[in-house]
Amino acid sequence: MPDAAVTLTASGPDGATVEVRLTSPDKVVWPATDHGPAVTKTDLTAYLSAVAAPMLRGLADRPVTLQRVRGGIEGEEFYSKNPPKGVPQWSRTTMVTYPSGRRHPQLVIDDEATLLWTAQMGTVTWHPWPVRSGDNDRPDEVRIDLDPQPGRAFADVVEAARGLREVMTEAGLTPYVKTTGSRGVHVFAPVRTRLEFLEVRHAVIGLARELERRLPDLVTTAWWKEERGERIFVDFNQATRDRTLAAAWSPRILPGAPVSVPLTWDQLGEVAPAELTVHTVPGWLAQHGDPWERMHDEPDEVDGAYALWEADLERGLGELSFPPDHPKMPGEPPRVQPSKKVAEHWDEHGNRVES
Repeated sequence: MPDAAVTLTASGPDGATVEVRLTSPDKVVWPATDHGPAVTKTDLTAYLSAVAAPMLRGLADRPVTLQRVRGGIEGEEFYSKNPPKGVPQWSRTTMVTYPSGRRHPQLVIDDEATLLWTAQMGTVTWHPWPVRSGDNDRPDEVRIDLDPQPGRAFADVVEAARGLREVMTEAGLTPYVKTTGSRGVHVFAPVRTRLEFLEVRHAVIGLARELERRLPDLVTTAWWKEERGERIFVDFNQATRDRTLAAAWSPRILPGAPVSVPLTWDQLGEVAPAELTVHTVPGWLAQHGDPWERMHDEPDEVDGAYALWEADLERGLGELSFPPDHPKMPGEPPRVQPSKKVAEHWDEHGNRVES
C-alpha cells in the first residue's frame, strides 16, 4: 500500500503560507550508497526548505527547466520545459523562445511552495536560464562550465578555474565559483542585460580562447571529444540559448545525492565535492553561509570579454561549433566529426557541398 500523502506548509507569493501535498513521502529518490543513506521524497523536500533562501536567489524570476525522474534516479529521466500539468494557481510562467524559433511558456520558481511542488512532481535537478522573465533574450549572467575529460583530477579543475578567474577579472568581470555536483566546476559572473545570447556567447568564447592560450596543456575549446585528449573542456556553449546549468544548491541526478554548491575562491580546492550532499549541505550552509548572496548587487559590463572575441577575429579566428539542436549558423565549422570529415565535401562557410 502506498504511503499516505502528507501536507507540507511553505512560503508562497508575498510570504503567504501555502499548503503543498506530498504523495508517497517515503519513496526513495536516491538509493543508499557506501557514502550515505537513502534520500526519500520527504528528505528532499526537507533539504529544499533548508536551502530555499539561497536557492531561490538563483531561481526566482527566471525560466526553469526541470530535470525529472520516475521511480527515483535509477528510473526514467526526462526534462520538462513546458510547465508540468497541474501547476499551482499561485505559480507563474514566462514566455521563452527556443533556437528553432518555437515559443512556449516555461515555469518560474519564485517561492518555496513552488519549489516543493516541483519536487512532488519528481524534479531532482533545477536548471534556470541565465535571463530574467522581463527580458528573456538578454542574459544577466556569464556562465562557463569547466568539464574535465577522463584522466584529470579535481585539483586540475581547480587550477583551470583559478586561471579562468584571472582572465575574467582582467576583462572586467567578477567571477563566482561553485561545484557542479560532479567532477567539474561552474564559473559565473553577473552582467548587465545589454547584449543578446549570441553576443554573450562570443564574449565567452573570447574568455575561453584566452584561457586556452595561457594553459594550452590543461584546457581546450575543442568541441569534438576526439580532439580534447585529457584536457579540461571550457564549455563556451553554456552561454547559448536554451543551454542551462544546474542551479546553485541543486542536487544532481547522481549516486549519493551530491549538490552543486557555491564556494568562496579560498574554499575551492579545500573541500571535496563528494562530501557536499543533500544530507550534509544544510549544515554546511548554516556554518559557512552563501558566498553568492550579493552576486547581483553590482553587475559588470561584458565589453572586456567581447573585446577578446573581436581581437581573435582580427587574428583570423572565427565562429565555433553550436550545439546540434541549433540551426546552422553563419561561419560555423562543419557539423561533422573531424576524423570523418572529407575536405572536398565542405565549402569555406562550413556547408556541405552536394555532389
